[in-house]
Amino acid sequence: MLPSLRTNAAAHPMRVLIASPLLSYTGASEVEAQGATLRELLADLDRRYPGIRFRMIDEQDNIRRHIRFFVGGAQIFDLGRALAPSDEVCIVQALSGG
Repeated sequence: MLPSLRTNAAAHPMRVLIASPLLSYTGASEVEAQGATLRELLADLDRRYPGIRFRMIDEQDNIRRHIRFFVGGAQIFDLGRALAPSDEVCIVQALSGG
């Protein structure tokens, strides 16, 4: 059943909510992207909005400390996490300071 999930996820764009600091890339707070996993979804976002992935993922393919991903309201730490076509992905930038 997983292969069909992957096919469906890749074929249907998902809603992606974009953090304010990344709006200079997308020009919109809500966009669509495709991918069977969070990693694939981010690659698709980068194809559509060049440079956006590097703001979220470092050179070692790790999520940057200040970025948070939520799928269905739950925080996601694994870029390999499978996505369903009905999922909504929310990208949030954590604030820090003193």
